[in-house]
Amino acid sequence: MYHQLYLSPVGQLRIVADDIALRQLWLPNEVERRQPESIWIDDAQHPIICLVVKTLTDYFAGKKVDFSLIPCEPEGSEFQKSVWHQLKSIDYAKVVSYGDIAAAINKPKGAQAVGGAVGANPIAIILPCHRVMGKDNSLTGYSGGLHVKKALLELEGIPYKENKR
Repeated sequence: MYHQLYLSPVGQLRIVADDIALRQLWLPNEVERRQPESIWIDDAQHPIICLVVKTLTDYFAGKKVDFSLIPCEPEGSEFQKSVWHQLKSIDYAKVVSYGDIAAAINKPKGAQAVGGAVGANPIAIILPCHRVMGKDNSLTGYSGGLHVKKALLELEGIPYKENKR
């Protein structure tokens, strides 16, 4: 595995790739509490890492980017992978609900399970779990913290409702 830190407007992100695809993108809270494995190679010139850095730089500069151009191979269960595959299809500045994803993977009563899979997404931002909202466009949890989700939604001009729980 290869890795590189990337300083973004929401904090440091860690990009993790192999020779085939992006495997992980750690959010700032993960960067703070996790360490890369000792056998991983810090490589800013790795082609997949370079592609991710360019895409993220354009994204944070406010440019509309197509995350689906980045090869992604997250590790997880078949159910999780089916949910993460749906994340990749959410267009820039668009949102879907957990129920929408559940319906798309033929698990119409599986919104809660979809929420668990979305929360376990190992490739945040690129597999845009921040674009998944409650049915009424309300904010729900976000593994990187709601402040990060809000910043990403605001960057894309996506309106949201504060959850009044």
